[in-house]
Amino acid sequence: MENSSKDLFSEQSDRYAKYRPLYPNELYNFIFEHVSVRQAALDCGTGNGQAASVLADYFKEVHATDISEQQIKNAVKKPNLHYHLCRAEEPPFPDSLFDLIVSATAIHWFSFDKFFTEMERIAKNNCVFACWGYKVFRTDEPVVNDFVDRFYAQTIHSYWDAERRHVDEEYENIPLPFEEIINPGFFTRLQWDLSTLEGYLNTWSAVGHYIRSNDRNPVEDLMQKIRGNLGADIQLQMTFPIFMRIGIIRK
Repeated sequence: MENSSKDLFSEQSDRYAKYRPLYPNELYNFIFEHVSVRQAALDCGTGNGQAASVLADYFKEVHATDISEQQIKNAVKKPNLHYHLCRAEEPPFPDSLFDLIVSATAIHWFSFDKFFTEMERIAKNNCVFACWGYKVFRTDEPVVNDFVDRFYAQTIHSYWDAERRHVDEEYENIPLPFEEIINPGFFTRLQWDLSTLEGYLNTWSAVGHYIRSNDRNPVEDLMQKIRGNLGADIQLQMTFPIFMRIGIIRK
């Protein structure tokens, strides 16, 4: 049994909303191709409402759940987008409501058995289910990639929660109990300055655990090395590889 949902992001909900990268239109378009009815959609573990706000432009009604009250307070607001403070495994919805259910960079925190049982209950027949996340980014500067790889694999590696392994394994080990659809994988590409990179790295939950254990921020040392090698004014071409599991719920 996997651990229940954890609230690791309330303390930095404003930073999370500011620095977490968006997902590309190609990802949503691929999902929507498989959704025949666009009445109701659900985003589980919505965080700042990043995915839910996109769904709200395409569905008549969108619901979004999260266990963090602070995240929901900082979330995107739209008239047809309704937020619910609850665990993803305990959705307060009637049977057979949703045409699409998604979870963006969140499902690895859920208790899979209970979560999927509830998703099957609240899904309509032929509801599409999709979950995705992104791997460690790449930049156009090899020295940055090397520094970040060492930071990830050595400096903060032991501070990740156990659930992080699902991300490292690209969700392949998550027992998706639905009829799976093959997807091509996706990318988010951005141009960032170093202050934005630093802000993003500080959203990593392992960094927060490291700070609480050691009373210092390891990102500061990392950024000092990067600035020392490349200067403070460099612009980085960022690539975030995105992996996805997607399937259809037959009832």
